[in-house]
Amino acid sequence: MLTVYGIPNCDTVKKALMWLKDHNVSYEFHDYKKKGITSEKLEEWLTQVPYDKLVNRAGTTFKKLTDEEKAKITDNASAIALMLEKTSAIKRPIIESDKILAMGFKAEEYEVIFG
Repeated sequence: MLTVYGIPNCDTVKKALMWLKDHNVSYEFHDYKKKGITSEKLEEWLTQVPYDKLVNRAGTTFKKLTDEEKAKITDNASAIALMLEKTSAIKRPIIESDKILAMGFKAEEYEVIFG
């Protein structure tokens, strides 16, 4: 079973969920805002992708951080602390089964992975 991690009001998440629905790909949705995220899950993801890919630097949450706060994100531990405190700072959506299959949304990548 696929799990899609994200925030329901995020446009990128909406596009990804619509694509999955339109292609009859079943999934379970994990809402960061309602269910949060564990440090264990973040640590697991960080064995698969570097922290600078997992932190959503393009999002409003990251952009609102002070330069000092941004400068403190230098390794997995500091990235985990930020993502636990501000789940909106996590790249989204993240789609996984037993490992990360996709991050973000690009229809052409989804075609290859799920098509």
